[in-house]
Amino acid sequence: MSERYDAIVIGAGQAGPALCARLDKEGLKTALIERKSLGGTCVNNGCIPTKTLVASARAVHTARRGAEYGFSSAKVELDMRAVKARKDGVVKHSTDGLASWIGGMKYVSLIHGQAKFTGPRTVAVGDRTLQADKVFLNVGGRAMVPEIPGVKDVPFLNNNSMMAIDAVPEHLVIIGGSYIGLEFAHMYRRFGSKVTVVERMAKLLPREDDDVAAEIRAILEREGIVIRTGAECMALSKEGDRVKVGLECKGGEPLAVGSHVLLAVGRLPNTHDLGLKEAGIEADQRGYIKVDDECRTSAEGVWCMGDANGKGAFTHTSWNDYEIVAANLFDHDKRRI
Repeated sequence: MSERYDAIVIGAGQAGPALCARLDKEGLKTALIERKSLGGTCVNNGCIPTKTLVASARAVHTARRGAEYGFSSAKVELDMRAVKARKDGVVKHSTDGLASWIGGMKYVSLIHGQAKFTGPRTVAVGDRTLQADKVFLNVGGRAMVPEIPGVKDVPFLNNNSMMAIDAVPEHLVIIGGSYIGLEFAHMYRRFGSKVTVVERMAKLLPREDDDVAAEIRAILEREGIVIRTGAECMALSKEGDRVKVGLECKGGEPLAVGSHVLLAVGRLPNTHDLGLKEAGIEADQRGYIKVDDECRTSAEGVWCMGDANGKGAFTHTSWNDYEIVAANLFDHDKRRI
């Protein structure tokens, strides 16, 4: 027998809990389904933990420059376990606060598990079946694994698994010279790693203006980061306990060999196991759910907010999606993306 709700929210990222709070205020019986961690990417392996690590890296960097500011810093020693513990504590503060907020909602029930559509506005979670007139998706995204030869034969890191690192890699090779890759490159160079960034395009940050990308490259190189652009053909292989990245670049050595490899080449939406076909929800070739300017999907009574609708993979755009949905549903305010 199916359980009836007024609304089902799948995913507790930036938009989901906020929408739940509004549904709760309206007195609507709501199921919030989350298969992993409350808070989504931003709280667990995105903005909050990375900016916490950046702050530690900056503090270490400044301390090492003590003589420039007129004080003796002697030898600065990094304790990566302590850095990670601080990061974990900041994340826990956020997730605990989120759990407390959701727990205080009168009409909202939090369900842990994998949600999958079995029909229009019908969702299975384990052996439970839930139905509602309104379903809201906030399922987020994940790191993409590129089709590089040898990628299945070597250990690699992504923005998620990097959060578990409690030691400084001797030589971190980062494949991908855009925002995520460069953020990790900068912080780990300051932590003490040798860092090489490999980018397929002719410049870093391909979406940025040439002068901006050039200045960012100059900043990174001044701190000792090796940049390899124009790496049109890459291949991964093991070399003892190290990972070898074979390169075909217009200049430089044909190899980069590191102790660790980080893949930072883009993101994919978490829609591959959601049962979109059963729900009648249209998506593009990459899996992003098609929505109109009110975040409505092609299926009646289903909305999609956040990264998975392809309108912008940012915390603030996900939050704005929630505002648009709430305004149209409850405030007679025809807001648009």
